[in-house]
Amino acid sequence: METVELNESFWLDRPTFVTGGTGLVGSWLVKRLLEARADVVCLVRDWIPQSEMVRAGYIERVKVVRGDIRDRDTLERVLGEFEIDTVVHLAAQTIVTIANRNPISTFETNIAGTWNLLEACRRSSKVKQVVVASSDKAYGDQEVLPYDEKTPLQGQHPYDVSKSAADLISYTYAKSFELPVVVTRCGNFYGGGDLNWNRIIPGTIRSILRGQRPVIRSDGEYIRDYFYVEDGAAAYMLLAERLSARHELKGEAFNFSNEIQVSVREIVDRILKLMKSDLEPVIMNETSNEIRHQYLSAEKARRMLNWKPIFNLDEALALTINWYKEFFQHE
Repeated sequence: METVELNESFWLDRPTFVTGGTGLVGSWLVKRLLEARADVVCLVRDWIPQSEMVRAGYIERVKVVRGDIRDRDTLERVLGEFEIDTVVHLAAQTIVTIANRNPISTFETNIAGTWNLLEACRRSSKVKQVVVASSDKAYGDQEVLPYDEKTPLQGQHPYDVSKSAADLISYTYAKSFELPVVVTRCGNFYGGGDLNWNRIIPGTIRSILRGQRPVIRSDGEYIRDYFYVEDGAAAYMLLAERLSARHELKGEAFNFSNEIQVSVREIVDRILKLMKSDLEPVIMNETSNEIRHQYLSAEKARRMLNWKPIFNLDEALALTINWYKEFFQHE
């Protein structure tokens, strides 16, 4: 593990608006922003007491606005009254299985939520940087791997389409309206604080801690690009810093990835090994409407942003396992 220095001169007292602050990545981003002594404002829709932002007390150190990302009046009020400089847009419905069951709520949150925020930013005279979290799912299913940023956005399933559309809307606000917006495309986030137990990493860790066999919904051969939350938080902040100095970055998209291909079965086996468990996973083989093989090239981020990940997979998995051990002891 390496360390990445926080640029306190950039973030000190900077009015920074985070949507989705109680989510997985949002909690770690808020922690990092507070360490950099930014002036953080968070949009919070639902009260999640188990969220890392609440449990760790970060929520008591930020300004909290209760509201929905689809409510443009609230967004315009926040940007105006708190004189926001930097926006990091993380709020989304992020669960693929929920998107397959409830596509409309996913489209409304992920697509309409994004255009409402970008329109509010366009109408603000203060906003200087906007970082929008897209996803590797925006690329859809592709013949040629790894995905780079020139790969077309062609989602087919509900969640993937929601990210493709939000990504393209971000691009049009940069190109048509000169809004200083950049897009991140990351793989499957994991780390302490993920309370969506149907995701493979937290679900597997919880099962092992309870002495139950971990469940793999697919056949175990789906390949994903797993990306640690603390790396994600650091990447979002680095991108905002770079955008402030280099306006030519507006409209650009950047992949962030450890650039390794890992199957679902392999990630489960790694967790079992790290937790010294001999439990055998249950393979359900009942997945549908999901992309089979995905991984990203981060060459552009390395070249243009001088970026590299802080953590490798086993280091980050060990930190994640320790978080859940502590979480369940307290529960």
